[in-house]
Amino acid sequence: MSRRRSPIHFVSSPPPPGLFRRLGALFYDAVLLAGVLFVATLAVLPLRGGEAFRPHDPLFFAYLLLVVWAFFGWFWTHGGQTLGMRAWKIRLVSADGAALGWNQAALRYVCAWVSLGLFGLGYLWICIDPQRRAWHDRLAGTRMIWQER
Repeated sequence: MSRRRSPIHFVSSPPPPGLFRRLGALFYDAVLLAGVLFVATLAVLPLRGGEAFRPHDPLFFAYLLLVVWAFFGWFWTHGGQTLGMRAWKIRLVSADGAALGWNQAALRYVCAWVSLGLFGLGYLWICIDPQRRAWHDRLAGTRMIWQER
């Protein structure tokens, strides 16, 4: 008498999100971030006596970059999702699946600017990378996954 083996069902996870899904989330975040930057500007305007900031003011530019870093850093380290990522059902995790810490988030943030600054090549890399990781994901040891719920 032969023993029948029960079939083993493997649950395969979906492939990592592609370029367009990630850009969609980034667009949503950019809209939200515009409001955040508006409020951040209003917060420091009284320090200048209500006078407008000069174009190309390096101190003001550094302040806005810090605000953007705080926005992304907080979301990435507290749940791995910005509001745009939540809407597009993607999550950011370390390469090993763990949550990000502030140092890893800072490295990813800086590298993302480099990815974008080089004509977006770091983002376009997603299209040819077998794991769909951008340059900043590879450099920071992060990856995007589909949101579980």
